[in-house]
Amino acid sequence: MVLLKTATTLLAATAAYAWNHTASDVIATGTMGTTNPPEATMGTELNQTSVARLVSINSIDDFCFFGPKEANVTIGDTEGEQVAWCTKPRNNARVIPDGTITSTHFVKTPAYVQVSGFGDLTKIGVKDGDYGGELDPHGATGDGNPVGGNVTSDIVNGTSTSYAEWMEFISYEQFCIRICTASNDTWGAPVMCEHKLDEMGCGFVMPDAGDSDVFETCDADVAYPPGVYPIDGSYSTFAQRYTGSYSSGTTGAMVGYTVGVTDTPTAAQMTPSSSNCVTQSSLAGNNVDVSATGVIEDNRDDDSDSNSDPDSNKSDKSNPDGNDGGSTGSGQTSANAGDGDSSATTFTGFATVSAIALAVLAIAL
Repeated sequence: MVLLKTATTLLAATAAYAWNHTASDVIATGTMGTTNPPEATMGTELNQTSVARLVSINSIDDFCFFGPKEANVTIGDTEGEQVAWCTKPRNNARVIPDGTITSTHFVKTPAYVQVSGFGDLTKIGVKDGDYGGELDPHGATGDGNPVGGNVTSDIVNGTSTSYAEWMEFISYEQFCIRICTASNDTWGAPVMCEHKLDEMGCGFVMPDAGDSDVFETCDADVAYPPGVYPIDGSYSTFAQRYTGSYSSGTTGAMVGYTVGVTDTPTAAQMTPSSSNCVTQSSLAGNNVDVSATGVIEDNRDDDSDSNSDPDSNKSDKSNPDGNDGGSTGSGQTSANAGDGDSSATTFTGFATVSAIALAVLAIAL
């Protein structure tokens, strides 16, 4: 157990005045990925085979997320190759066809901006029945999933700003993405956008009070960081179950290891309260003629790929940290279930955490 805090300190940490929007762990440094325009730009030319990887999240009618470059391959096997899909023509990205998204909940908090929703994401190439994967700026190699992916938002001061930390889950029927726009002395941006819970799904990692059949924009309180639970004046952090092996440096023998616990919590610590909510009947139309037919079909059996990316790679499934290493569930049984040492499941909805679950899920970091 580390960083023990009193309950009072924990509550104070979520106060709006405590969040720093220009902290060193908040603002991205460096340059855009090689496939991206130099800055976020509205009104770019329509290109449904684009490999641009610049996502912007500004409003319920102006947001993007990362999705398939090629149709009908699983997200978990191609995390490093995802591309930007946007609700409007922007950032040289592909445009999400009207009618794809059937509900959206756009949330602004003092610490992050977040958009989640449901829809038929097979229309942008997600394989039918694929419960998806988790994307973030780190990835197995440190180059990001997707490689060269960048994110911006103008939600803080009206100016597009590049942010260092973000996380996304996407499946054939659901998506959620958070950009961490601030940090404080208790919770850094990397903690608020924790990326090592890739089996847990949207409802656990990015809880909100949105419904699955509405389009809504809200202000909201800040959630506890993913997997963090206050207990007895301090807090404990849930670590996702992961087992693996590595080669001993002295003997060369394979040594097994386990990270995390076998008992999985049923929900996040809390679902933040929302306020100032405004509903609308649908997303604003993008006013362009788009269809999913522009999605590149999977040509992995071919020796060449005219649309290949110079910086793209397959996801590394052997990551010993247990992150970015497998498909995530957006409501499906976890990859850990049935392996003989875990009954973990993934969650998209919201439930009450039992006292028993809280007692067993905490581990020392």
